[in-house]
Amino acid sequence: MSSVAFYLELFNEFSFNLIFIPYRIVFSPSRRTARKLLTYNARRIGALYKASRSTRAAPLIGERRVERIRHYEPTAAQLALRRLIRDKTRILAYGGSRSGKTFEFCHALAALGLRYGGRYAIFRRYQNAARYSVFDDTFPKMLELCFPGLEYKRNLSDARVSFAHNGAEFWCVGLDDERRVEKILGREYAAIYFNECSEIAYPAVEIATTRLAQRLWDATGKPLRNRAFFDCNPPGRSHWTYKLFIEGISPTTKVKLPDFESYGAIQINPRDNESNLPPGYIDTILAGGSERMKKRFLYGEFANDVQNALWKRAWIDESRALAAPAELERIVVAIDPAVTATSTSAETGIVAAARARLSNGEALFYVLDDRSLTASPERWAREAIESFRFWRADAVVAEINQGGDLVASTLRRLDPYLPVKTVRATRGKIVRAEPVAILYSRGKVRHVGEFHELEEEMTSYVGASGDGQKSDRLDALVWAITALMEDDGECRGGFLNV
Repeated sequence: MSSVAFYLELFNEFSFNLIFIPYRIVFSPSRRTARKLLTYNARRIGALYKASRSTRAAPLIGERRVERIRHYEPTAAQLALRRLIRDKTRILAYGGSRSGKTFEFCHALAALGLRYGGRYAIFRRYQNAARYSVFDDTFPKMLELCFPGLEYKRNLSDARVSFAHNGAEFWCVGLDDERRVEKILGREYAAIYFNECSEIAYPAVEIATTRLAQRLWDATGKPLRNRAFFDCNPPGRSHWTYKLFIEGISPTTKVKLPDFESYGAIQINPRDNESNLPPGYIDTILAGGSERMKKRFLYGEFANDVQNALWKRAWIDESRALAAPAELERIVVAIDPAVTATSTSAETGIVAAARARLSNGEALFYVLDDRSLTASPERWAREAIESFRFWRADAVVAEINQGGDLVASTLRRLDPYLPVKTVRATRGKIVRAEPVAILYSRGKVRHVGEFHELEEEMTSYVGASGDGQKSDRLDALVWAITALMEDDGECRGGFLNV
């Protein structure tokens, strides 16, 4: 492929007639002038392409050095995604792990920014994930590979990238940061990207897309079509992504979308991106998981609801909340500890939950946070204490079937004044979990946002013993809700032994 064709192919996938001049973009209503500038642009692109193949040192990005790959060639699946981006305005790329979805959507945003200028937002559920995964990693790598020589600035405090020549801005935002979200949603955007959208609650998506309203024109006077991008490792079929993009049904109104022709979905899997992955990643790491995990992270398929599971996905989705009430009666952080921290160890479940009261006196329960992890006792104890302080909780509820007094002593060594309630399971797990599941079936428990790993455990748990089911996060959830029920006098089963 020639040097000119290399870059023009990238832009023509979007029907771009890019006028790329260092430090500025020239806007001209004259098509003749535009053609002259495109001739200059082709020469400039050739020079940039040659520079991209040089062996010069990669530039520093923050404190990290970007790995330089001498030549970037989009895969067939990525080119198919580009055609979808060109033709549709709401695009979902779903599939397995490390299939190139994030890279390609970041490329699309950058290409739009080069052509139109304007503002663009990249949303993730957590600000830390938005910063480390996109702002510090994928986005700068994409710029170095696809647009070598392009000058841009990084604002570390705002997690924002801006192009030097036309001022296009790219904001990386976590929806858990209320101050930043309020600041971001005070502006209009040319395009919005929901990265790992299976973790984002649909009410948050609805609010964010109301800001998809910035009007822009390119150098030839062609107006921008505002776009929203979504990607995920596919969850269950009851998730809003499946309803919206596959079935064409509004998750809110449950009716057919009147503009479904503007929506597009494409499956992209690790096999499609194998040339860019480390040797053995697919056949060793991804293929070694459980069938349910392989279906999601290797084959990239939406899962059916598990028959006879104790929880149904619809119970969770239909009662999901964007935020908890301002007035909460009681907040607890529950811990289901693991006693080891090896690569094969179980996770330590850490879940924060709260109880609120309706005007008629009825209690509602809110799941606020899931900080479960595989870690040493000191590390999970610090994580639990941080959650306790963040939510200003009333107590930490810690199971002591494994670890005994060591669990409470580890917590109190780090915080001597921490109010710890120790609990011991005296009945089977399914017996302890059923009252909590009944609350879900009645719409009395609401998840504040999406907790994908926790919800996967809940909706796949059938209560059979010895089948290797993960339930560490689920156990912590059950302890948290049960503690709040007992404090409220609604649980008479004696599940807590404090």
